[in-house]
Amino acid sequence: MEDDFARCPVRRFETKENAHGREDFRSYLICRAPEDLPDAHRWKNLKAIGIAIINTVRDGKQCIGIRYYILSRYVSGHRFAEAVRSHWGIENNLHWQLDVTFSEDQSRLRKGHTDMNFSILRRTALSLLKNESTAKVGIKNKRLNAAWDETYLAKVLFGK
Repeated sequence: MEDDFARCPVRRFETKENAHGREDFRSYLICRAPEDLPDAHRWKNLKAIGIAIINTVRDGKQCIGIRYYILSRYVSGHRFAEAVRSHWGIENNLHWQLDVTFSEDQSRLRKGHTDMNFSILRRTALSLLKNESTAKVGIKNKRLNAAWDETYLAKVLFGK
């Protein structure tokens, strides 16, 4: 990155968005994995390395985040950008669902491994609730139904 990829070909894609009270500038870069990359054998089918640089300006304050990706395909910069945004969309949706259903952001669990353990339990419970398909209500209501009705709880836990 120091010499702007002068020594290797790179595919690029850039976006600029204004939303939610902030300006986002995103740069996506993808280049073939170097043949002499140390420990490359650790990643089966490694074909490319991708970099996503996100520059966010909110209330005049700038924040830059850089994420690195290993890829099994050497795709266009645009396709790489779509894959990155899709991945984070899934992550953001999961976080939103955990917060709405379990008020995860309000949790004050901090001691030892308690926060991590409860996070695992919440994700497991969310997955079980999503898999239960007999009740035609939202996840939050499925959770309430499971708390009030042991028969429904058994359906959620055991699928019967």
